[in-house]
Amino acid sequence: MNSPGGTKLPAKRPGPSPVGGGSGAFSFLPPLLDYFLQYLAAERRLAANTLAAYQADLVSFFDFLAVGRADLSGIDAVGPEDLRAYLENCHRRGIAPRSSARRVSALRAFFRFLRRENLISHDPSALLDLPKPGRSLPKVLTISEVNRLLTPPAQPTPLALRNHAMLHLLYASGLRVSELVKLPVSGVNQAGHLRVLGKGSKERLIPFGQAAGQALAAYITQGRPRLLRKRRSDMLFVTARGGAMTRLRFWQIIRECSRLNGIAKPISPHILRHSFATHLLEHGADLRAVQMMLGHADIATTQIYTHVDAARLKAVHSKFHPRG
Repeated sequence: MNSPGGTKLPAKRPGPSPVGGGSGAFSFLPPLLDYFLQYLAAERRLAANTLAAYQADLVSFFDFLAVGRADLSGIDAVGPEDLRAYLENCHRRGIAPRSSARRVSALRAFFRFLRRENLISHDPSALLDLPKPGRSLPKVLTISEVNRLLTPPAQPTPLALRNHAMLHLLYASGLRVSELVKLPVSGVNQAGHLRVLGKGSKERLIPFGQAAGQALAAYITQGRPRLLRKRRSDMLFVTARGGAMTRLRFWQIIRECSRLNGIAKPISPHILRHSFATHLLEHGADLRAVQMMLGHADIATTQIYTHVDAARLKAVHSKFHPRG
């Protein structure tokens, strides 16, 4: 199949992508976008949510082009000036630099892929300077706030035992909320480790401590059987009806628990993940070990937590030093 730019698509292509083709703004775009998404899914093993984000960013760009360059002849006619115009439009619309950088990163990946596959004669993103957004430091809980959040329930009902175990395990392991709610019973072993299938279907082994183990054991022996009521489920954490826990429901649970324990600041599951990493590094943990437990592909992502510690030290110095 020939593209509008005069290049030829491979005769054999993978099966349908988990995310559909794309915008109807240009007739040449859907097959190219679909081919790119198939590559991301098959070769880079990206999750469905990530594929959807790539698609949305690319469609946003081509929808923008459809207004100003409706007569665009083909993909090879896209130039660096189109990318710059798109960035300027994003800026005028008040889109944050971080979001703009993410969108153009998707475009870079798209055009690099097309160039590598000889589907375009030049890469319009090659010399483009992308905005470099400042990275905000993640919000974390203090040790005191964590202790309050993990206070044992006054009434050990099955739901209270489940909620207590989930909060303990989240802080003890640094799991993503999606990993926590999808954790199967078989993912927990007697030695105090979790076997987790994370982003990109990558498996990792994460230890958890005695306190989390005790909370988990109480839930498994006393709470979970009463929630299931002889029903069967492979999921570790189940609802009152014996179904699988959802991300939204756990967001509600963590907010309810924080309110009941007198924590005033806004709290989310990811704040407990941030707190897990920050507290480990504050107490001398190895950065590479924390990276492995968090499941970060790039250690640069984990290094943000060293900045959190540095910022905390600076605040302490400013507050208590005579000439701070």
